[in-house]
Amino acid sequence: MKIDWIGWTDTGNVRYLDQTLLPGQEVFREARTIDDMIEAIKALRVRGAPLIGISAAMGLTAAARQQANLTREWLDEAITRLGNARPTAVNLVWALDRMRRVAENAFDNRTSVVEALRSEAQSIWEEDTAMCRAIGNAGVELLGNSATVMTHCNAGALATGGMGTALAPVYVAHEQGKKISVISCETRPLRQGARLTSWELSKAGVPVTCIVDGAAGTVMASGDIDLVITGADRIAANGDSANKIGTYGLAVLAKTHGIPFYIAAPRSTIDLSTKSGDAIPIEERDGGEVDAAPGARVFNPAFDVTPASYISGIISDRGIIYPPFTDSIRGLFSRG
Repeated sequence: MKIDWIGWTDTGNVRYLDQTLLPGQEVFREARTIDDMIEAIKALRVRGAPLIGISAAMGLTAAARQQANLTREWLDEAITRLGNARPTAVNLVWALDRMRRVAENAFDNRTSVVEALRSEAQSIWEEDTAMCRAIGNAGVELLGNSATVMTHCNAGALATGGMGTALAPVYVAHEQGKKISVISCETRPLRQGARLTSWELSKAGVPVTCIVDGAAGTVMASGDIDLVITGADRIAANGDSANKIGTYGLAVLAKTHGIPFYIAAPRSTIDLSTKSGDAIPIEERDGGEVDAAPGARVFNPAFDVTPASYISGIISDRGIIYPPFTDSIRGLFSRG
């Protein structure tokens, strides 16, 4: 799959696909300032934990290029502002921490800070592409020749710098000639599953059926679902995983119906400093995103946390790990 949702312009700015307009329009926009990139991230023009990290790194580079007198103070403020754009996705802070370290080293050694930032942003992007492929190669063993996979929100190519996380095993299976099909939950209130997952799978030639979120239990009860795979925006050290609102409910339904439920995510999504899901900050978005009657109160969390006890395994870029996750996650990071 060719990925061109994001890239550099000839002038060093960031060119990205505005995902809020899909599937109706394919419109590319440019970000050249910190404000531009913050707006793109907050408005979900770019979204998905890995792509948010990549976009922030690239946006920081583009904005730094505009500074006639680039200082540590400017860099610190820019990184802080970008890091606050969306609090749940740990990849954002992870990527910005890397950018901070290379910039500090460049300042100390009187080398080009902008070129150091550009190189690191490119590395983050390329590493994510490789991690997505590794996730796909690891997870494809779970998919039989005619497997049907249910997924939620969008954790495909549009959410990453490569072929995706939750959809990576699907794409690898498709490459291998397996007759794979996907059930994509609509994902209210912004319908990323209906708009984005269905769009990219259709473009890739993978059979996809979109269902409303409330139909997930009925479809599982039919016996037609072989497994559920979703992405994650942050995985705690004990395996508790934050993902798009509605994921927790799918995990409960999957366990009720005896269907394996997997999380697919790179190691950069695992936050060892967060001991459990209770400590994961959950972004609450504007109530205007929900179609409610005037005067009604709206509670609109963007994410929920699926306890590790509902997760069959985590498909990572270093293979699939299984419970007990406290041990297997620790082992994932101790490998050479």
